[in-house]
Amino acid sequence: MSRHDQIAEITPDVLLKAYACGIFPMAESAEDPGLYWIEPDRRGIIPLDGFHVPSRLARTVRANRFEIRVDSDFEGVIEGCATPQEGRAKTWINARIRSLYGQLFQRGRCHTVEAWSEGRLVGGLYGVRLGSAFFGESMFHTERDASKVALVHLVARLKAGGFTLLDTQFVTSHLSGFGAMEVTKRHYQRLLEQALRTEANFYFWPADLPVDGGTALQSVSQTSKMGCSTP
Repeated sequence: MSRHDQIAEITPDVLLKAYACGIFPMAESAEDPGLYWIEPDRRGIIPLDGFHVPSRLARTVRANRFEIRVDSDFEGVIEGCATPQEGRAKTWINARIRSLYGQLFQRGRCHTVEAWSEGRLVGGLYGVRLGSAFFGESMFHTERDASKVALVHLVARLKAGGFTLLDTQFVTSHLSGFGAMEVTKRHYQRLLEQALRTEANFYFWPADLPVDGGTALQSVSQTSKMGCSTP
C-alpha cells in the first residue's frame, strides 16, 4: 500500500479530484490532526452484479425490521462511524475528515444510508459519489444487522440508479461475506476510468420515498446472487 506525504492543505474540490485519481485520505487516529493520501496496491470492491445476500439477512431485510432513510442525518452517521465498536477499538475519523465530508454532503457528493429503529439511528454508512462510482467510507451499527441492512439498501439503490463501481477501499472479513474482492491497482484504475465516463443517479428512488425490503431485494437480485449461507 502506498502512503503519500501528509496533506497540508485539502479542500472538497481537491478531495474529489483525488478520488477520481484512485486515492483517498485517512488519519492515523481520531486524535491525529494530519491526513495522508492512501493508494492501496490491491483495492477492495464489491462487484454490483456479484453482491451476495445471505438468506438469514435477506429475511431480515424483507421483514422491514429497520426504517431505512437516506441523507437525513449525516452528523449522526459519521459520529457512529467514529465511535469505537466491538472489533474496532479505534477510528481514523478525525476532525478534518468530519469537516471535509460534511462539506461534500452539503454539495450532494457524499451520501448516507441509515437504519432507524423506534426513532433512533442504530446503523448506517456513508460514502462519496462520482460519475457512476460510489466510494464507501465507513459503516457502523448499534443493533445487530443494522449496518448490513443499510448495505443491502445501498447496493439496491446503486443498481437501480445505474452505478457500475462500488469501492470498499479494503476487503474485510465482514465485507467478504457479501462478495467483496481485491483487484490490482491497474484493474481498479480501468474500472474507475470507465465509471467516471457516465453519470449515475443516486436519487433514482427519491430520498423521501420509503423503499421497503422486498423492493430492495428485487433490485439486488436482478443479476446478483441470492445465497443460502448464513454469516
